[in-house]
Amino acid sequence: MHKLPPLVELRAFDAVARHMSFKKAALELCVTPTAISHQIRLLERYCGCALFRRRPRPLTLTEAGARLFPAIRGGLEVFATAIAAVKRDSDQQPLRVTTTNAFASRWLVPRLSAWRKLHPDLPLEVIGTDTVLDLQAGEGDVAIRYATSRAVPTGGIVDDLLRDTFWPVYNPRLLSTGQLKRPVDLAEHVLIHSYWSPVDHEPPTWQRWLAAAQRRWREVPELKDMQHLSFREELHAIEAVIAGQGIGIFSDALVAPELAAGTLVKAFKLSLPGYGFYVIRRPGHPRERTIRAFSEWLRSAT
Repeated sequence: MHKLPPLVELRAFDAVARHMSFKKAALELCVTPTAISHQIRLLERYCGCALFRRRPRPLTLTEAGARLFPAIRGGLEVFATAIAAVKRDSDQQPLRVTTTNAFASRWLVPRLSAWRKLHPDLPLEVIGTDTVLDLQAGEGDVAIRYATSRAVPTGGIVDDLLRDTFWPVYNPRLLSTGQLKRPVDLAEHVLIHSYWSPVDHEPPTWQRWLAAAQRRWREVPELKDMQHLSFREELHAIEAVIAGQGIGIFSDALVAPELAAGTLVKAFKLSLPGYGFYVIRRPGHPRERTIRAFSEWLRSAT
């Protein structure tokens, strides 16, 4: 393949040849007429001949310039058409959003209709997984991750989304009296647990809640003396509590609809601090404008 001159010089030649004016070409390309003149001289030096007759005025193409112009004009049109097609295909690809299964199901999916109304032509793919996908490697376009303030996610542009609080909650149909009055009453019920990784820092579990309760109330049952039902998936634990199978400790961000509807109620006025949800995006992503718009919409939806 023959070596080509820089594209900036070819674009300058194309603009001058179309307008037959250095000044108008400069306005189109947002540079000075002096810069255009310099680029044309570089191209003429590259070609080894003059491409424009500058005297007498008006400006005209030389024979070499007239032969070169259709080829450059056609080539630039081919470039523009091909790039537009690639961009159009890219815009039609789904925006891939990765987050945990629980957050996707309980928080994100119920709100997606609002995003769809704003961007009906933008495909979206939600990847629910508790595995941290690598945005730098192209495994997703934007991530919503859950972490403590001591371990804020890295590897991209990080925006705060929300923080949550964990409360003991239950279905009021579980009790004939209507509500739990004292922590000692927990001994009569099943404690629902969901899995926390050993690497999680101070997870909001029943063990921690009971320890906090013992510092506030005199009669608090021991964990070892109670009935337990454990789930690997947080979603399954939430469903078990909604079904009236026991009492669980859950994020108020995940069970907000049930708390608002009265399907679930808080057991006691004692909560545990949760973690933070963060929106992560890769700097310099080709679809940065769309990703930024999605990130801003997420924060407005909290």
